Amino acid sequence: MESNRSGWSASEARQRIRAGEWTGPTAGLAEGFVQANLVVVPGELAEDFERFCRANSKALPLLDITEPGSATPDRAAPDADVRLDIPRYHVYRDGRLDETPTDIMTLWHADFVAFLIGCSFTFDAVLRANGIPVRHVELGRNVPMYVSDRPAISVGPFSGPTVVSMRPIRAGDAERVVDLTRNLPLCHEEPIHIGSPEGLGISDLERPDYGDPVPLADGEVPAFWACGVTAQAAARQSRIRLMITHAPGHMFITDRRIEELGHLRMG
Repeated sequence: MESNRSGWSASEARQRIRAGEWTGPTAGLAEGFVQANLVVVPGELAEDFERFCRANSKALPLLDITEPGSATPDRAAPDADVRLDIPRYHVYRDGRLDETPTDIMTLWHADFVAFLIGCSFTFDAVLRANGIPVRHVELGRNVPMYVSDRPAISVGPFSGPTVVSMRPIRAGDAERVVDLTRNLPLCHEEPIHIGSPEGLGISDLERPDYGDPVPLADGEVPAFWACGVTAQAAARQSRIRLMITHAPGHMFITDRRIEELGHLRMG
């Protein structure tokens, strides 16, 4: 795959994804553009899911919500189609991962509501621009994600654990990393924990629940951010009748740039 993928525009990245030319995780693609988690639910669940997001805004910061039946996120990417523009999807039925298609055209219903939720891949570009290495991007891997022992706030039928993503950082960079990310409320803000994974109930960093393991080098500590895959954990635990999401790490790339994040705030 082309080495300049970090320099693709958001539109170009979506076109390549839609054409099947990019099928893997989107970390490092179209750097500078806001990436997003996708959650699609039937209309009967949309109000409760929106409330679940607002109650857990650090893990599930809302970027856009489509009108019922619309596959176009008008605020985030008005020429996009959430049914086609993600490399791989997860389809949960009654809490079980039932399908992993590359598009959801045949699954779409007229009452579906799609939610775009902020993603930590967005701030990877901020870290890299400020001299903070991002290991999963350097290695061409998906970011490691773990189910923590911190429960999300339950709303209606939605409940479950908070999922976190992890990046190794130099111990001396911890304060800078917090400063660089704390003012990004639409992509999870600052880490919820830095240091021993046992502080989040994580026993083995080499065995993430989602994504790929990444090694810690000497002098590094793990930093953990709240993660949008919290919604998928809720689908599993709550046995939600139907939820369609992105496959972890295979994100939707919006037209919005990082510096525009303040203009995307929902509500």
